[in-house]
Amino acid sequence: MSKFIIVTGGVASSLGKGITAASLGRLLINRGFKVAVQKLDPYINVDPGTMSPYQHGEVFVTDDGTETDLDIGHYERFLNITCEKNCNFTSGKIYSSIIAKEREGKYLGKTIQFVPHVTNEIKEKIKSVENNNIDVVIVEIGGTVGDMEGLAFLEAVRQLRMELGQNNLLFLHCALLPYLEAAKEVKTKPAQNSVKELTRLGIQPDILVCRTNANIEVDNEMKQKLAMFCNLKGPEYVIQNSDAKCLYEVPLMLQSEGLDKIVCKQLKLKSKAANMTEWKKLVKKIIKPKKQITVGVIGKYIEVADAYISVTEALKHAGYNNDVDVKVKLISSVDIETYGTQQMLSNLSGIVVPGGFGTRGTEGKIMAANYARVNNIPYLGLCLGMQIAVIEFARNVIGWEDATSSEFDIKSKHYVIDIMDDQKSILEKGGTMRLGAYPCSLTPNTVSFKAYGKKKISERHRHRYEFNNKFRTNFEECGMVVAGVNEKRNLVEIVEIPKNKFYVAVQFHPEFKSHPDNPHPLFLEFINACKN
Repeated sequence: MSKFIIVTGGVASSLGKGITAASLGRLLINRGFKVAVQKLDPYINVDPGTMSPYQHGEVFVTDDGTETDLDIGHYERFLNITCEKNCNFTSGKIYSSIIAKEREGKYLGKTIQFVPHVTNEIKEKIKSVENNNIDVVIVEIGGTVGDMEGLAFLEAVRQLRMELGQNNLLFLHCALLPYLEAAKEVKTKPAQNSVKELTRLGIQPDILVCRTNANIEVDNEMKQKLAMFCNLKGPEYVIQNSDAKCLYEVPLMLQSEGLDKIVCKQLKLKSKAANMTEWKKLVKKIIKPKKQITVGVIGKYIEVADAYISVTEALKHAGYNNDVDVKVKLISSVDIETYGTQQMLSNLSGIVVPGGFGTRGTEGKIMAANYARVNNIPYLGLCLGMQIAVIEFARNVIGWEDATSSEFDIKSKHYVIDIMDDQKSILEKGGTMRLGAYPCSLTPNTVSFKAYGKKKISERHRHRYEFNNKFRTNFEECGMVVAGVNEKRNLVEIVEIPKNKFYVAVQFHPEFKSHPDNPHPLFLEFINACKN
């Protein structure tokens, strides 16, 4: 039977519950355990797929096509695992499932209630991750303790603890220890009150992880105080989690605090200490001084850094392995339209145009793609970034001034990006997008083929529109090479401009499969071109 770790948070959002959960998972994996992860989000949206990036940051997509919370990306990057549909549930999914069952008569005419029907459904979803191969399931509950919408999840895990026993399920609570400059001291009361709110709901945390500033030390006296007033077994159950120089340093910090040791003790798990030798080498490589390069990421949600978190992390991963420090500069495509490319894009070592939807800011992205192509600056287009590159090439090289996507304009003779016929039939049947992993065959003697080192690859997608094959010959005659296709549906997946130093654009999202110790090959090649 799998063991369960429930991660909750209090006092404030953005305390790093996801990073804490991912870091603990890394430690347990390096102890030899098989770990699965799950994120429970209290919002009533069925999934984050229809939510604005301003609201919830990036939408992460798994191989099976599930649109998930961005924390699933942290889990995959830290743990080097592949998540699936059972890794992320929202209140919306829970309620949708219950209503569907009620409509089908599966409750045999009973009155549907918060307890037991909603809580039972949540417990079923949590246990859906469990199997004979998994030793530990880490479950993060989104939001903060005290949020009205999260009550169902907290009640469900309270019941689950009663059913499984304290040696099979533990509660890890993340709380803030703020430093008040005026008083020149750290205050523990917010964390105490957060734990009291949990205990009021019937949950007693086993471990308290305290988020602090980098220059703060939570000494043993303070840990004893917190243990006493939070009803913990001892000061060793209070773990300090300080601001780190880089995200990937957090597992080492938590190991030094003894978190994984306490977890194994509580759950009666026997193993040797986590072997973090390779991880330490990675962190050392990350934080050591090195040559800096600046890469511009051209988007329209730049006010929210999390909107492009997988892209920025993938760029940094490639930097670690190219021995360069990649400074990511988020640049508004709307500002490019206003101020021009010279003012906004000069002094960049490379340009990335990531995915997105809608017309706002697209002309600025097209200007950026043109600037990169004309000035021979390394360019990497991702999803919409490929469509932008195709439109720019059609307008300024082939000479079709009205070239566009049918997503952007309904009056054009040259829809170089469009919904293909087979895709239209899928849309008519209720499908909305090409989601999840699709195979791609690479063209020999291309940059992409060199990067991957093999002909057959699989990458994740999230889009509706495709390269219009009607115009493929025109592009190839003018110097744009099709470097990858989905053979089954004859869909263009990768385009390149060979005469440029590096000009590669892909219809998929390679950033979703990049890891700090295993960077994505396309990002590696891109950063290698940028540093040179």
